[in-house]
Amino acid sequence: MLRKRILAEHPAEPVPTLDLWDIPSVATVLVTSEASAHPVDHLFDTSGGPGGSRWVAGTDGEQTLILAFDRPQALRQVGIEAEERDRGRTQVVALALSDDGGRTYRERIRQEFNFSPSGATFERETWAVPADHVTHLRLTVRPDKGDGPGRASLTALTLR
Repeated sequence: MLRKRILAEHPAEPVPTLDLWDIPSVATVLVTSEASAHPVDHLFDTSGGPGGSRWVAGTDGEQTLILAFDRPQALRQVGIEAEERDRGRTQVVALALSDDGGRTYRERIRQEFNFSPSGATFERETWAVPADHVTHLRLTVRPDKGDGPGRASLTALTLR
């Protein structure tokens, strides 16, 4: 069972499952919002890839998702999937890590996902992020780089 809490208001082909972490068993998930039909739980199910289940924010604007690990972890790789079929937009995802219980974070990756209904509607990235003693992983998702209205969404989040 996924352990999660909704954070207070804030001021994106199947992935091989070999060696993937069972995230719900090693971390508590904190998230700024989730749509009732698309909860954050969907990030950790096995139905990734185009057309898979997904997390969608419950409100417009930038969102934050934090994995608070039960004990420090040795992280090697992070996988992200995002899908947008309905409108063109550039979603920005930033990955930051903490090794001090979430007091401070160091940004490691910033990636733009470009979507176009007549072109690219699905993006998958796998990032090498070797780090030891990781206590928290934070994803910040800005749904539209152009600051248009929109809801952040991701199809999958995987760790190795």
